[in-house]
Amino acid sequence: MQRKRRRPDWLKVKLSVNENFKSLQQIVTENNLHTVCQEARCPNQSECWGRGTATLMILGDVCTRSCGFCAIKTGRPPMYDRDEPNRVALAVQKMSLKHVVITSVNRDELPDQGSEVWADTILAIRNLNPNTSVEVLIPDFKGVWEPLKRVIDAHPEILAHNTETVPRLYRRVRPQAKYDRSLWVLEKSKEEGMTTKTGIMVGIGETKDEVVALMKDLVNVGLDIFTIGQYLQPTKRHLPVERFVHPDEFAEYKELGESMGLKHVESGPLVRSSYHAEEQADKLGSSPCGSSAALSA
Repeated sequence: MQRKRRRPDWLKVKLSVNENFKSLQQIVTENNLHTVCQEARCPNQSECWGRGTATLMILGDVCTRSCGFCAIKTGRPPMYDRDEPNRVALAVQKMSLKHVVITSVNRDELPDQGSEVWADTILAIRNLNPNTSVEVLIPDFKGVWEPLKRVIDAHPEILAHNTETVPRLYRRVRPQAKYDRSLWVLEKSKEEGMTTKTGIMVGIGETKDEVVALMKDLVNVGLDIFTIGQYLQPTKRHLPVERFVHPDEFAEYKELGESMGLKHVESGPLVRSSYHAEEQADKLGSSPCGSSAALSA
């Protein structure tokens, strides 16, 4: 049994609870919503909730896949709630948001992989909040075009799908996913005019050369935004941390990625796929001017 590694100082997070944290928690609870901040045990929850931001997770809190890094529950999900898109839109309105990030569990058991709820959620947010830009962090929909097209046709401002790790580690880290399928999602979305985004974890067994090769693949499919963060083991049942990546290496990845042609690279130990999403949207012109308020993590 591998001994758990001690976190270095740059990964220690100060926890705090202020009025923004309490207000967001109340909105999430009252609207019977899920957040990936809670379900995935994000280390930034205290910081993000403290400034009134979070990532909402639709289609329930049970995933049909069993990734080795993820703390979200795995199993056969219950039937989804058809009113969820309206409750999400209402939560966005209550927080007066200008940019919102939505993600979901995988729903591989559904004929449309949950894409109808995805589209309905985007449209509900837009109908109730016409000045709010929408960022979606979607599953791979098993590589089927129709569900992906349904989401694209709802016209989110940013479409994200995480590659999570380098190709060699997929069988161990993402056993029900395929690297080429994830690249296909990003490439097809870009071909349809989307601003695209993906993220990976490091410190899970990859090499620097593999990260650089992955970035080259992302440039080749026209990716706009790339995020890189440190993998942290959520429980003893999940994959162990192989190494803690130094901040200098993260800085190197940012410089390399942007020199290759990626428009923006968010790279740091505590970076997660939706971390500072509103600022990225502002930089790429995908968020309404005049406010950086957002629902992201």
